[in-house]
Amino acid sequence: MASEEQLSAIKGAKVLMVGAGGIGCELLKTLALSGFEDIHIIDMDTIEVSNLNRQFLFRQKHVGQSKAKVAREAVLKFRPHIKITPYHANAKDPEFNVDFFKQFNVVLNGLDNLDARRHVNRLCLASGVPLVESGTTGFLGQVTVHVKGKTECYECQSKPAPKTYPVCTITSTPTKFVHCIVWAKDLLFAKLFGNKNQENDLNVRSTDASSSSEHSEDVFERRADEDFEQYGRRIYDHVFGYNIEVALRNEETWKNRNKPRPVYTRDVLPLRPVGQNGNKDKASTGDPSSVSAMASLGLKNPQDLWSLKENSEVFLEALGLFFLKREKEIGQLGFDKDDQLAVEFVTSAANIRAASFGIPLHSLFEAKGIAGNIVHAVATTNAIIAGLIVLEAIKVLQNDVKSYRMTYCLEHPSRKMLLMPVEPFEPNKSCYVCSETPLTLEINTHRSKLRDFVEKIVKAKLGMSLPLIMHGVALLYEVGDDLEEDEVANYAANLDKVLSELPSPVTGGTILTVEDLQQELKCSINIKHREEFDEEKEPDGMVLSGWTPALAAEKTKTSDNGPSSSNASQTVPLESEDNDEIEIILKDPEILAAGKKRKSSDVSVAVDSEMFSVTGEMLTKRKVEEDDSHNDIVMVDGNLDPNKKKRVQ
Repeated sequence: MASEEQLSAIKGAKVLMVGAGGIGCELLKTLALSGFEDIHIIDMDTIEVSNLNRQFLFRQKHVGQSKAKVAREAVLKFRPHIKITPYHANAKDPEFNVDFFKQFNVVLNGLDNLDARRHVNRLCLASGVPLVESGTTGFLGQVTVHVKGKTECYECQSKPAPKTYPVCTITSTPTKFVHCIVWAKDLLFAKLFGNKNQENDLNVRSTDASSSSEHSEDVFERRADEDFEQYGRRIYDHVFGYNIEVALRNEETWKNRNKPRPVYTRDVLPLRPVGQNGNKDKASTGDPSSVSAMASLGLKNPQDLWSLKENSEVFLEALGLFFLKREKEIGQLGFDKDDQLAVEFVTSAANIRAASFGIPLHSLFEAKGIAGNIVHAVATTNAIIAGLIVLEAIKVLQNDVKSYRMTYCLEHPSRKMLLMPVEPFEPNKSCYVCSETPLTLEINTHRSKLRDFVEKIVKAKLGMSLPLIMHGVALLYEVGDDLEEDEVANYAANLDKVLSELPSPVTGGTILTVEDLQQELKCSINIKHREEFDEEKEPDGMVLSGWTPALAAEKTKTSDNGPSSSNASQTVPLESEDNDEIEIILKDPEILAAGKKRKSSDVSVAVDSEMFSVTGEMLTKRKVEEDDSHNDIVMVDGNLDPNKKKRVQ
């Protein structure tokens, strides 16, 4: 039972929840049952069928409705006298500024992506409101406490960055099944069914002068006299046969690699009359989203491993069904893990390519997990984490600093514990967010444009939404609704100028001030001119130092960097916009009962990466993904120097 002091703190508190998904549903219920009487919820998502197995406040009839609003209605049925205010909106919207945050006693996060978490962290720092962060994936979870000036902020420790692969690896020399998935999903699928005007690195034409006229045209354009079967076979033969033959001509590439095998439809499938590849009447019940090549072909179990012949049949059937049943969508489709036909197409294409390169094939179930970053959520973990969030929130409301704990929920016991509480550390003095430490950027100021700096550094790495960039008193760039037309035009023109040719030139030794007025965050960046960069190790063509470095992670999404060629310094970062993966590293655990100081090698938790599960001193690496829209682990809590880091006193 709560003490009188705790009950008083609870009843008088005004709480902001960000996220009403897997954790959010459990958290709202627990807050209501714990006596909280004034709760505000922000969530931009609507309810999907896939949410219903764990987000228990929602029912089938709620599909398509606002999560925040439905969650409120559900809880008010059993706690009608409390106040719940829902916002069906993005937490990064301008209305949720520092003044908005200042009205709350504590903020509780249940978000699903790094960008939003960083944004909320900065608003909490600017407003001086404590933040309780959380995340789960499968059986793993964590809760962390962030109080300005007393504990680490969310960004004091490193967050993993997506591992990048050169495009040439994806297009020419794949060695892992994930490479084949990326190729099938982000290159082939996008080329066939996405925006036709968008360039990608898929080989569309042959540059060989001796090639036939068939390969001197854009083979992805369907000819007027072609039926779906003929078109599909031509695409198949080009990407799995002809392109492989072209690649084999470069003997230097294959000196130390296994050569791929060209695959043509004639080698796998006999020619058949149109319409006899499958029963298209069984492919759909009328709803375009339910169209299925598996149903058409009589394939039932998604966990079966298809043969090369079956993958080829699914490929041709899926391609034909897109044109036959969903032709209106072609040209604007993007891959969606909940789109059955898209998953079937990508799985079959990836498997055919894998067979060509001698890579083991995967079932549709496995391929969907890789392509969509899926691991099944566990409702019990969400409930445990929600309970821990409320416990930490109560400590925060009582200003009980000595009792703050960062708690990690493990899948297997360590030291006979499934819940591992550790004391939070003091703020990192080198954190550019909460300690305002200057940063250093190595960049070629004669080649890089202001746009590169804004997109790759200010937005991608520093996470600023509405940046303002100054060189001394000269304003180089600004974003906002209150700008005059001539100002907008001027800043737009600056974006396409090389740094050294800006109105106030940026060269080696320049100090830029970058500020986000919404987040009330300002930092200084020292510019260091550098001529050359390693295309493999430094694909951005610039290196930022002085901020918390990223940990390597493997994910699955191509970067949207516009036109590129397979031999350019272009890379494919493997990631999912729904950053729902974690990694936990426990090396020779020494974590004792609550109240004991953790060592620098004790706990390392990271988001959006690979998972490392540990038994004793064994470090086992395994890939995990998560489909829970609000449930990834996000706190990085490792690589600490005990000589520099202190626990909170």
